[in-house]
Amino acid sequence: MSLTFDVQRRPDPASDARRAEILANPGFGVHFTDHMASATWTKDDGWHDARIHPYGPITLMPSAAVLHYAQEVFEGLKAYRHEDGSVWAFRPEANAERMQRSARRLALPELPTDDFLASLRALVEVDEPWVPAAGTGETSLYLRPFLYASEAFLGVRPANEVTYSVIASPAGAYFPRGLKPVTLWISEHYARAGAGGTGAAKTGGNYASSLAGQLEGIENGCDQAVFLDSATHTYIEELGGMNLFLVTDDHRLVTPELTGTILEGVTRSSILELAKGLGLEPEERRVEIEEWKDGVRDGSITEVFACGTAAVVTPVGELRWEGGSAPSTAGDEGGEVTRSIRSALLDVQYGRAEDAHGWLTRLA
Repeated sequence: MSLTFDVQRRPDPASDARRAEILANPGFGVHFTDHMASATWTKDDGWHDARIHPYGPITLMPSAAVLHYAQEVFEGLKAYRHEDGSVWAFRPEANAERMQRSARRLALPELPTDDFLASLRALVEVDEPWVPAAGTGETSLYLRPFLYASEAFLGVRPANEVTYSVIASPAGAYFPRGLKPVTLWISEHYARAGAGGTGAAKTGGNYASSLAGQLEGIENGCDQAVFLDSATHTYIEELGGMNLFLVTDDHRLVTPELTGTILEGVTRSSILELAKGLGLEPEERRVEIEEWKDGVRDGSITEVFACGTAAVVTPVGELRWEGGSAPSTAGDEGGEVTRSIRSALLDVQYGRAEDAHGWLTRLA
């Protein structure tokens, strides 16, 4: 039986003036809407108690399983305002399916796709005024569904009580300085994930494990870190939160194949589908870091970019490591292929181009 989200409206929502002030300069992940969605799962009763209620603190017992055993997963997607005032999500079914895969890996209950979509619609319908207006730049309403073990117990086993929630945050561009190439540091001392681990799941531990490498990169003047496979430290995997693509001089679009240690990004899979229409041959395979270094030096790799829901597509500039560096191919704002892929995605998301793949789902 599908969930129905009962609505409990906030008695003191943000004023129109305050909301307008926030939407004029939302930043990313800084401000949050008036409401949130929640539902509960228990071993005996399954999914129930679905509701929209005021955004606010979550109450947990100190012994809540998530605080001790990190049994949690999350998702990230955006709601876009189109010119006619309607609000749409980009491939939310893919997010629902990935959350189900992540939940299986973390021994959490799976939320059905219909209930996942219903939670997004219910929240966006109530907080629809928080979706930035069309034509206000690269703005959207960022949606963060998450699932965590809320049962109070100490013991290593799957939780018998789990909570699902969705919060929403008006968002501007992830990189406020605009479409500028990022400098990457090769993390040679840290791995994001290992074989048989949780690398393919969207769970907080993977992001926590990337932070030390990212800090190392920042200390060396870089914006982000790129992680290699944990077994040989030879093959490219991903950044802390983005997938990578290499563009070759013979029009191939190369990305590391999914080996179980890389998160399957929704933006990544969308780019692979768009590739042929843009005159590119998509190629998923293992990619050695030396191929990147050599390719940008000899010209066989003409562009490098990273992608993800938050940043969409971001050009990659210089690659650095202990004792060396490889030059940038990106120019000031990325190469032609990077810009064309980015534009193709944004045009569909904002309703400026035909949705030939059926990727858009109306939320309000």
